[in-house]
Amino acid sequence: MKIILLSGGSGKRLWPLSNSKRSKQYLSVLEGPDGHLESMLQRLWRQLKEANLQEHTRIATCRQQAEVVQRQVGESAPLIIEPEQRDSFPAAALAAAYLYSIAGAALNETIIVIPVDTYVESDFFTYVRHIPNLFRQSKSEMIMVGIRPSYPAEQYGYIIPEKNHYSHASAGLAAQNVKVLKERPFEAEAEAWIREGALWNSGIYVFQLHFMISSLIAHGMPIHYDELYKQYCKLSKSSFESEISQKLGSISVVCYEGAWKDLGTWRSLSEEITFQRLGMGELSDDCEQCQLINELDIPITVVGLKNVIVAASLDGILVTTKDSGSILHEKLQKMNERPKYEERRWGHAKIIDSMISASGEQVIIRRVFIAAGHNFSYHMHFKRKEVWTILSGEGLLIQDEAYRSVVTGDAVQIPERSRHSLRAATDMELIEVQTGSSIQDDDTIRLGHTWEEITNQYNWV
Repeated sequence: MKIILLSGGSGKRLWPLSNSKRSKQYLSVLEGPDGHLESMLQRLWRQLKEANLQEHTRIATCRQQAEVVQRQVGESAPLIIEPEQRDSFPAAALAAAYLYSIAGAALNETIIVIPVDTYVESDFFTYVRHIPNLFRQSKSEMIMVGIRPSYPAEQYGYIIPEKNHYSHASAGLAAQNVKVLKERPFEAEAEAWIREGALWNSGIYVFQLHFMISSLIAHGMPIHYDELYKQYCKLSKSSFESEISQKLGSISVVCYEGAWKDLGTWRSLSEEITFQRLGMGELSDDCEQCQLINELDIPITVVGLKNVIVAASLDGILVTTKDSGSILHEKLQKMNERPKYEERRWGHAKIIDSMISASGEQVIIRRVFIAAGHNFSYHMHFKRKEVWTILSGEGLLIQDEAYRSVVTGDAVQIPERSRHSLRAATDMELIEVQTGSSIQDDDTIRLGHTWEEITNQYNWV
């Protein structure tokens, strides 16, 4: 059994806290067993460890999010890197190619795909251990895991089985064939489907490795990871549901009866948040079922509201009822602004100002935090220059194959095409002023990532 944990989506539905640089699965808003806050990714990764399933699991994520994944679960966590964000089916296909061509998994290996925003209790992983045996008994090409609905939710897809009863893995009952898949409905439609025996679609899929390898061959795509990585853009941006909808005759569903939730909306997330307020501000005594999450350095006061989420970050301020998920999702699809906050492997950065100079150049000012013992990649830019002012801490700067110490109060000039990296000896903060004709992520050429890789490559130390 191999588990693929999908953790590469954008997660904009939890805007303004989530964005393309910091997806919803990386928000530290869930209370862990020690009382400290943890993210969806950290919670699921911890549960996999407790169930002795980590060694069977690889995390599939896009290149832009790989650093934050490593920062949250450790650099030793096994990743499968996608060159860009697409959707659940291409991500799983690339992961399958990795397992086949790099990890050497057998074609009859059972693969379980689990979305990272799956919120379950520990008994779910006992259920997971039963799935390979149930899958073999089903003689289906794929098994989907359905959830018994507790209300007619509009944010979930639905699975309608051929017979109006459910299979339980713990009881060893046979899976039911899938009659039809339904996309996210209106409430009245969901009520009708539930009367037909519909299950919520958990987004969890089980198949043998050859199912996905055969699908790649049928699409004329490479089955080796390195080649598929290069041609990844040719895979359609499609979900599992859309790709398998034409093969329902060979797809079955089992029902998981335990607690399950997709933490992809403010409503579902708010039900699992144990605090009323996080960050500066307060809620008055006459507020009912309200929560405030504030990442800004200014206080927010909430008075006289009911069933409301207030969320604030550098990207914006949101005030919404917990039931307005579908309307909010529609509005967020139209937003495409550059995120002002991002978490990285080495720390985090936030944009504090941006402008167009009198000469027509773009200017972006960022406040950057680098955790002790961490470093920037060794990289260069062709279209922008930078100036760093060290606010606190000390570290080692490498610039154009020469290195020197930097301390609080130092200023560093980084011209265009200058190769540079910075390693923090202590926690460091700096102000970074970027100026150039174009300030884009694709103008960054990375020459090395870890400090060992950088220094060993050029024999500096």
